[in-house]
Amino acid sequence: MTRVKRGYVAKKRRKKTLILASGFQGSHSNCFRPSNQQAIKSLVYANRDRNRRKRDFRKLWITRINAAARQQGISYSQFIHKLYKAKIYINRKMLAQTAVLDPNTFTAFFSYIDY
Repeated sequence: MTRVKRGYVAKKRRKKTLILASGFQGSHSNCFRPSNQQAIKSLVYANRDRNRRKRDFRKLWITRINAAARQQGISYSQFIHKLYKAKIYINRKMLAQTAVLDPNTFTAFFSYIDY
């Protein structure tokens, strides 16, 4: 029986993983098995943190809106409730940017709500 050489397929697969793990430290960037495990783990972290980023930004926006609303003498939850009752549908990202960059416009919202 003749000898069969495996060819480039396995090498190509391993090379792809090593390229993905090129910035890792120690054997996590040189040896296939640890680099494969670390690459999978890093992809899990990346997926988790993409979802986490949305959570963190929303928390930041709520904190900024709360601080700006309290300067006007109203809490965040009351402010959001009164905005909805006044049928002013603006998302928290825009409210937070308005509170930080243009406080005069933010205070104009209070003329539309009764508080």
